[in-house]
Amino acid sequence: MTDTHKTRVTRLRAELKRQKLTGFFVPRADEFQGEYVPEYAERLRWLTNFRGSAGVAIVTLKKAAIFIDGRYVIQVRQQVDEKIFAPFHLMEEPPAKWIARNLKKGDRLGFDPWLVTAEQAKRLSEACAAVGASFVPVDSNPIDAVWTDQPQPPMVELAVQPTQFAGRTAAEKLKDLRKGLGNVDAVVLTQPDSVAWLFNLRGFDVPHTPVVAAYAILPAKGKAQLFIAAEKLTAEVRQHLRSIATTHAPKDIGTALRALGKAKARVLIDPAWTSERIRALLAKAKATLVTGPDPVLLPKARKNRTEQEGARNAQTRDGVAVSRFLCWLEREAPKGGLTELDAAENLKAFREVTGELKDLSFETIPASGPHAAIPHYHATEESNRKLGRNEIFLVDSGAQYIDGTTDITRTVIVGTPTAEMKDRFTRVLKGMIDLTMARFPKGTTGSQLDILARQHLWSAGLDFDHGTGHGVGAYLSVHEGPARISKSDRTPLEPGMILSNEPGFYKQGDYGIRIENLVMVHEAKTVTGGDRPMLGFDTLTLAPIDRRLIDVALLSDAERKWLDAYHARVLKEVGDHLAGDELAWLKKACAPL
Repeated sequence: MTDTHKTRVTRLRAELKRQKLTGFFVPRADEFQGEYVPEYAERLRWLTNFRGSAGVAIVTLKKAAIFIDGRYVIQVRQQVDEKIFAPFHLMEEPPAKWIARNLKKGDRLGFDPWLVTAEQAKRLSEACAAVGASFVPVDSNPIDAVWTDQPQPPMVELAVQPTQFAGRTAAEKLKDLRKGLGNVDAVVLTQPDSVAWLFNLRGFDVPHTPVVAAYAILPAKGKAQLFIAAEKLTAEVRQHLRSIATTHAPKDIGTALRALGKAKARVLIDPAWTSERIRALLAKAKATLVTGPDPVLLPKARKNRTEQEGARNAQTRDGVAVSRFLCWLEREAPKGGLTELDAAENLKAFREVTGELKDLSFETIPASGPHAAIPHYHATEESNRKLGRNEIFLVDSGAQYIDGTTDITRTVIVGTPTAEMKDRFTRVLKGMIDLTMARFPKGTTGSQLDILARQHLWSAGLDFDHGTGHGVGAYLSVHEGPARISKSDRTPLEPGMILSNEPGFYKQGDYGIRIENLVMVHEAKTVTGGDRPMLGFDTLTLAPIDRRLIDVALLSDAERKWLDAYHARVLKEVGDHLAGDELAWLKKACAPL
């Protein structure tokens, strides 16, 4: 029998009957709840063909639904068979609402407790209970039972992140973290980037994201415990950990959690990131659960001086590569033979020439014409199209260097833009600039600033359905918490945080626009007469913005001055590394408006 997504759902339903389940909840997650997961954990993709980085599905014996956010409303319809899975907007029609309409008394909706957070489990358990159904943890994942060629978990060796790039030793970080634990006896760390940052380690199990797929228990006193496969520990890593942590097999986490209960310990977990399985083990062991944010999140987000300097060096290096690519693109695209995948491959090659590239920070999004209207478009051999004349080309990309992580989006025109394209591009640009120029008091959150990036679109009756900005790690995840710039974020911005600034506009079936720079929060100079400390943003990304798409008349004097000053800085800092035709192109691209 041909292995199609229809037959996969059929096999899953047969397994659900065998396990006496009415349905099954399928998140896009591994045991660590990260955004990027290894191949063996791509259960949602295997079942549905959806290739986005966030989404969930529910499959019952008679119905199936997939839930995605605003980034993927177009993509999901292109990749998923709607005859099998009905698509729903994750915010407008969340799983809890679907459960209320589609489950009934006595139904048993199964879930893998390693793949669902404690917070999710509570919310969905309540939704099921409201209709008399139950949310049932399973001992074995039914998808794994029917996924016959499921890949094995990767076993790639770890590397030590040198102090010259980390800025502080792991022992210093552990000491500082313990000071903030208060009356908690231990904290269970489950986020891979938290473990990587705290122990100055980097891992390579997940594509593009050098996090460490491990759990850690940090007691108030004594050595930490790290739960990771022995095959990943080199002699250098073992020596690095010797004085600060003991290492254990992942299967031993249950024994360690039960020991905390036996000791009547007060244990801190972050229910937004900790799996329901770990919470349940602690509860069963009679440990006293204390819930709160992962204590590593804020120290990791507040980049120290070494990490800040590394970020600047990485951005300059990357800016040279991206600028060389844009020069090449402007020369080659009008010839008519260039495809999206050609562009992505050449951009990667320009980064490789630096000799410092460790990996891309995510799979490059090279989107031409109507594909640019899909915010997280995935270019494949099947979807690959040539860059068309008088069409917009959007390229969102990033790199991992040992001293920093980059993320940049540039939108360019191949040929001549329409008046509407220029209007929309300029409104997006104005929002990006106005957010960059913002000064704000300490305690300000991303939700309070988000309108600055949208105001010029709103005034024209337009908007975009994704956040304006996300945090970025230091040779870690390109999407890092806890701070963001979005309509709903509540985390105060603090000096040292690195965030993206990426407003956009998307006209379905026609074109899309996004302009993205990374910015760092810094303490702003005191204003004469001011009575409180202020913060601002320092731009890190260095690459030209396509002047051909700008309607200069729409820019304010302050916005024009900012853009001219930005391009002058790009010309100086990037231009020092270019020569010949590339330097001549950069001078033209960075000329004052």
